[in-house]
Formats: sequence, structure tokens, C-alpha cells
Amino acid sequence: MTEHLGESLEQELATWKMPGARQEAAPLRPDTPADEPAADDEYAAALAAVPAQTGPDDDEEPEVTATSPVPDDVDLGAVLEAILMIAEEPLSEEFLSAVLERPRSQVREQLGRLSAEYTGDGRGFDLRRQAGGWRFYTRADYARYVERFVTDGASARLTKAALETLAVVAYRQPVTRGRISAIRGVNCDGVMRTLVSRGLVEECGTDPDSTATLYRTTTLFLEKIGLDTVDQLPELAPFLPDDVTDIEEDEQR
Repeated sequence: MTEHLGESLEQELATWKMPGARQEAAPLRPDTPADEPAADDEYAAALAAVPAQTGPDDDEEPEVTATSPVPDDVDLGAVLEAILMIAEEPLSEEFLSAVLERPRSQVREQLGRLSAEYTGDGRGFDLRRQAGGWRFYTRADYARYVERFVTDGASARLTKAALETLAVVAYRQPVTRGRISAIRGVNCDGVMRTLVSRGLVEECGTDPDSTATLYRTTTLFLEKIGLDTVDQLPELAPFLPDDVTDIEEDEQR
């Protein structure tokens, strides 16, 4: 009995292998995929046909597709009409020239031709240059009809206090609320909130001395009064009282 057990133990030790060696030597199960796909594997062939994608760390630079300029056979006027039709604010000639990659002089000439064409045809809309750019507007001849549609009987006029405050901002900008209140002699917080909500006035930084918020007029303000820049505002001196200079000198003292 003892001799038989010893012989069996010796045979097992002689045939014993490491677990890894046994796994390599063991035959693959039928449902175990091989490392390399078979030659007739259509899915593997399709994957091999797809070029490998390069990552951000690869040497090759990604190809950048640049926008092409408007071709010569495309009507530049029609392109400008399409852009200006969806513009929410006046677009400058420099901006349109850069977008369309056309000379600025060519864009300006085309815009002027379109404006003259609309006026000559008596269109209900007009293409005008205001607030430093070009935009479609309803023609002034039909303003009363447009006003009926927009307001529907509601008053859209600014109050006298709002107009006075707006004038102070326009001529003294950038200006703080405290300075506006001092000029008008009354508190202007409520009126300023109204002007800001209507888009006529906006914040433009802080005063370096008092850290108070500074205000200025907006592009919409220029559109409403039909000017390109605030430099075109009329001179204020003819509308001021004779003693206004003395009042300002007293304030500075």
C-alpha cells in the first residue's frame, strides 16, 4: 500500500506544471475567441479598412477647413440682403467685408445701390446707415401705421423726467447716477432703471474715484435718434440758460 502511494506521488510530481504553463498548454475552448481574427472575418476586415484617427498629441496637424469668399458669380446684393434681414443691430461695412471676404469699397457701393433701389421703388422698408452700420428700417412715411401695429394703442413715449435724464447721460457720458441726480436736482434711480430696461442706457464700468457705476447711451439710442455717433449730437450751448457757466463753476468750487 505504502509503495503504491509513493509511486503515484512521484508520477504526479513528475507531470506537475505551473498554473500558467498549464493554461498555455490547455486547448482553447470552442467559444473562446483567438487574439487574431480569422482571415474570413468580415467585421475585422471592415475595421482594418477604416483609417486610424489621430489624437491631439500626434505629430500631424488636423486639417482646418477655411471659409471661402463669396464667388464672383453670386449676387453680392442678395447675400447682403439675406444677412441684413436677420441682423438685430446695425452691421458695419468693415464687419460685412470681413465676413464676405470682399473689398470694403465693393460692399459700401453695393449697400448704397440697394438703398437707392428701395427708395426709387417706393418700398415700405429702407436700408439706412445709422449707429455706425447698416440695417433695414420701416420707411418714415408709413410710421403711423407701423405704430398702430406695434403699440396697439399703448403709449410708448418716454416721460419728461426720462427724457431729461437721457439727455444728461448723452451729453455727460460716462456719468454716474449721483452726478445725474445732482444735475437734475432729484433722485434718478427709478428713471435710470427704466432707461436701462428699454435698452437706451447701459453700464460701462466704474468711476475710479468713487467706484460708482458709470452709464452711457447704447447703439439703440443712436438708432432711435438717427445718428452714427454721439459726436453728431447738436450743440447744447444754444439751449442752456445764460448763467449755466456760473453754476458749473460754483459746483467745482
